[in-house]
Amino acid sequence: MRKSYICFLIFLLLQTAAAQAQNTAGWSMVEGKIASPWAEEVNPAKPLPEYPRPQMVRENWQNLNGLWNFAIVPKAQQESMPRTFQGKILVPYAIESALSGVGRTVGKDSVLWYSTSISVPAKLRRHNVLLHFGAVDWQAEVYINGKKAGTHEGGYDPFSFDITPHLKKGSKQEIAVRVWDPTDDGPQPRGKQVKKPEAIWYTPVTGIWQTVWLEAVPKTYINATRQTPDIDKGTLTVAAEVENLQANDKLRVSAWDGKKKVAEQEVSATAPAVLSVKEAKLWSPETPFLYDLQVAVVRNGKVLDEVDSYFAMRKISMAPDADGVQRMLLNNKFVFQYGPLDQGWWPDGLYTAPTEEALVFDIDKTKEMGFNMIRKHVKVEPARWYYHCDKNGMLVWQDMPSGDLGARWGNHPGIEGEGHDMDRTAESEKIFRTEWAEIMEDLHNFPSIVVWVPFNEAWGQFKTAEITNWTMEKDPSRLVNSASGGNFHFVGHIIDLHNYPEPVMPRANLFGEKQVIVLGEFGGLGLPVEGHTWQQKDNWGYQSFKNADELFERYDSFTEKLEDLIKKGLSAAVYTQTTDVEIETNGLMTYDREVIKIPAEKLREANSKLYNPNLVQLKQE
Repeated sequence: MRKSYICFLIFLLLQTAAAQAQNTAGWSMVEGKIASPWAEEVNPAKPLPEYPRPQMVRENWQNLNGLWNFAIVPKAQQESMPRTFQGKILVPYAIESALSGVGRTVGKDSVLWYSTSISVPAKLRRHNVLLHFGAVDWQAEVYINGKKAGTHEGGYDPFSFDITPHLKKGSKQEIAVRVWDPTDDGPQPRGKQVKKPEAIWYTPVTGIWQTVWLEAVPKTYINATRQTPDIDKGTLTVAAEVENLQANDKLRVSAWDGKKKVAEQEVSATAPAVLSVKEAKLWSPETPFLYDLQVAVVRNGKVLDEVDSYFAMRKISMAPDADGVQRMLLNNKFVFQYGPLDQGWWPDGLYTAPTEEALVFDIDKTKEMGFNMIRKHVKVEPARWYYHCDKNGMLVWQDMPSGDLGARWGNHPGIEGEGHDMDRTAESEKIFRTEWAEIMEDLHNFPSIVVWVPFNEAWGQFKTAEITNWTMEKDPSRLVNSASGGNFHFVGHIIDLHNYPEPVMPRANLFGEKQVIVLGEFGGLGLPVEGHTWQQKDNWGYQSFKNADELFERYDSFTEKLEDLIKKGLSAAVYTQTTDVEIETNGLMTYDREVIKIPAEKLREANSKLYNPNLVQLKQE
């Protein structure tokens, strides 16, 4: 009996090994560039297996990441799915990346096709089935069993289709995706991607670069929630977008502190719930407390659909100090916000971190270095990145990814109109507005995000006053930094100067009465580390050093100057940057994250002086 059982176990192990070998056949990481330590931990049979949407969790889901078929075909010649494919690509890593296993560019004259066969289990098929994409850059057409399920444009926002009408009998289903991305040959948001990478511009990212997954939902289901705290009133307002509502359907919302229910309300499903959160535990970098949240649709007393979420009680605002200079406040107190410019790029995955551990590493190290803020620079991260910032107590400034560059940059506040807004086409403007609105809506519930940044250094900057006011109207719960680094039109909550390498600030007597004064970029101190660079020579930084001691001495002198600037009116500063990126070597860490150039404890000690609460006294009402 025991012998038979052992033989059966061996058989199962062999079957599993054979299945895994079949699932990973034809894939290996592209060699030739440096890679992070986590690249070796990527499981091609199950890459990035974590639940992709922490703010709206259901249990009945299926991860579709893994090896898919791919083909690159001429755009002019191929509108239908190709009959043959050229190999395997590891989803969700962009085709240009090493982790995709392909490492090829696509360009505006070609399209990228994906195809995969999946098995949809009965527990999903008993309900409506949603197909979710975390992000696809840029234009995606999705087909299920040869039938078009939908089209989406936008490289940074998640989207989904109800594919229930397109499913065949049985579990086996076919998915195909057609992607077109013109990179910097088109007007769409693309951040720092260019077809010819150099200096501060990087490798293109084409296609699927975030998790693909299935989810089962009832016919009436919660499509989205919007959660907004008010610490002054002690309330949380929760609204929900619900598909296929019927008259008299209710929305039941409950808030939890661990196992203790702190509030509950049931309202019409078309109205927001306003929960009273008494003696709220406030979220901050020092105490990042998160409440649990449950949102349910109820019909005749029966729960039709329910999602698990979370929220934080925190406030971002501005108010004058004793000298009348506007200061950025967190929970009605002045907190100097200081952090690195974070590009969010990886040598092996480009836009996509190799693993969950890698995704969290940059946030953890930034906190260990004594920073309390990250400026996410012209890129949007997967939802799980913001979730870890929420858990870790990391403030986030979120940029809109730039595109359609062309405005003249005026980087000296004090002369309004020194630069000028560019004229974008109606198509370009529509693309910008559509995606920026989606990004703000999709990220609204993450308490770590405290500032929206629609424009950076005049990159595609247009209708500044109109776009800024529109952004403020869409989300009055956050501050808006209209133009980080210029052009300055004196709108929004913040005036933001860029200066390399020295820290400086806009003049408080010109701006401080109406706007918060920040230094949106400075530093850029470079140190190439042999064996850890993207290329062997011609690496670049704003100012380069020979060793880490020289680098730290210069950095520490900057913190001394920042301390003085805080007293004069500075509310925040952004140091360039978290890591080296491609030929840029001005990171606090190397691109592969193997070397931290200045020990975290030394940075933390140098930075600690900037958080002295006695540096600023607020105006007494």
